[in-house]
Amino acid sequence: MHIIYLHQYFKVPKNSVGGTRSYELARRLVQKGHTVDMVCSLENPTKDTPRGWFTTSEEGVRVHWLAVPYSNNYGFWMRVKAFLMFAIKSSFRAASLKGDLVFATSTPLTIAIPALYAIIKNKIPLVFEVRDLWPEAAIQMDILKSPVLIFLSRWLEKKVYNKSKHIIALSPGMKDGIVATGIPDDRVTVIPNASDLQLFSPSVNGKNMSEKLKLNGRFSLAYFGTMGPANGLNFIIDSAIELRKRSIDDIVLVLHGAGKERIDLVNRANDEGLTNVIFSESVKDKGQIAELAAAVDVCMTIYKNVPILYTCSPNKMFDSLAAGKPVLTNMPGWLSDIVTTNNCGVFVEPDNASDFADKAIYLRDNPEKCIEFGKNSRKLAENTFSRDILSNKLNEVLIKSL
Repeated sequence: MHIIYLHQYFKVPKNSVGGTRSYELARRLVQKGHTVDMVCSLENPTKDTPRGWFTTSEEGVRVHWLAVPYSNNYGFWMRVKAFLMFAIKSSFRAASLKGDLVFATSTPLTIAIPALYAIIKNKIPLVFEVRDLWPEAAIQMDILKSPVLIFLSRWLEKKVYNKSKHIIALSPGMKDGIVATGIPDDRVTVIPNASDLQLFSPSVNGKNMSEKLKLNGRFSLAYFGTMGPANGLNFIIDSAIELRKRSIDDIVLVLHGAGKERIDLVNRANDEGLTNVIFSESVKDKGQIAELAAAVDVCMTIYKNVPILYTCSPNKMFDSLAAGKPVLTNMPGWLSDIVTTNNCGVFVEPDNASDFADKAIYLRDNPEKCIEFGKNSRKLAENTFSRDILSNKLNEVLIKSL
């Protein structure tokens, strides 16, 4: 099968610490004998970056790059401009590659534009992957406010769903959201994000990272990932203040990453005089993130308390499982069910700093429970969230959709 794979923000491990789901799936599809053309943008071009399209080979995947500058720090209209520029130019590129099937993954939702153009022009089927429930997520986060843009986004969402032979959702909650638009249940398959079982492991040595962060033997909980509005990391600052109020000085909270909210979070922690919050700088080597996970006692998956975000399928959660660490999450629904049902961590009530402090103290005071949680985490990662298992599931969906 010749697959035209559309992912605007495709990442390869050698140049990103971001999610590499599409890379891992695409290379496994090639290993199964398929031809894969990946159509994507290069968001950080340099003066040496070619103008127009250029192609590289990544583990047998033919990757078609187009330089379209983008940053998480862009304002709303700058983001829209980047989305539409890529959508228009990639439409012609995707259609020119022909192929047997288009597999397109959002976000942004505008990836639906080249997907629809290519399948209509070449009369081939489409499998559409939903990574976030857009535009609903943007509406609930108060990012998308214009009635006209909301109408157009909802129209595009319904259009691409209806034109898709099959839809992939990254969580049960996302599937529910798709089915609520009128799509039959049997046309939607849940394939969540996967655990990186090679990079993240209980065998990784975190001693150097522990020394670098100056954990000094304190019980440590770490968040690693984007520090944006959706992540709601002021909750961690609130919880640090609550721990200080209780005179708890041997629990430290580590925040690692970059994003719009980082400066404000640092300033707030400084203004509060908090000594139990450590900010770790963003890195380009994902191996250092694996060392960070190894260095701490607990990994945190935290989001802002917005209902639509309860459906998220975050990489940080599955990499935490692979690292063999207890997981603390404040997300009701699917994520908390994974953690509590499989006995691999604890759930903290959203926006409840007192509950966070209670759970952090409980974990500190029960090292044997943390060991049990960690073992269960790794077992769950291997048996349920392995990339090989999930890529096999995708392969079955694509073959059935021809």
